[in-house]
Amino acid sequence: QVQLVESGGGLVQAGGSLRLSCVASGLTFSSVAMGWFRQRPGTEREFVATITRSGGTSRYADSVKGRFTISRDNAKNTVYLQMNSLKPEDTAVYYCAADNAGWDMPLDRRRYDYWGQGTQVTVSS
Repeated sequence: QVQLVESGGGLVQAGGSLRLSCVASGLTFSSVAMGWFRQRPGTEREFVATITRSGGTSRYADSVKGRFTISRDNAKNTVYLQMNSLKPEDTAVYYCAADNAGWDMPLDRRRYDYWGQGTQVTVSS
């Protein structure tokens, strides 16, 4: 059984920082690309960041570029999302996802095979 378990969400003030973690089990973590997505109420789930299976390359949505950093520790089966300079617009449920293909770093949520349960991030003004 594949499981992705997120943690680290919470309430922060604008300009603050937060670090999300996602621990994977039931798969060969080093063989999958990982991504972070977020979803606001009444909106579609949108791409935030993705990282290659080795952690050597990452991509970001324009809205978070320069503020967010995705990383992974394959020895711990964990992917992280460091969020700095947070804005109220960043408020959303954040999800981690795994792409079993592993050779790409997709931006499309439909390319991902496994999903975590989500963790709430709220940024106050």
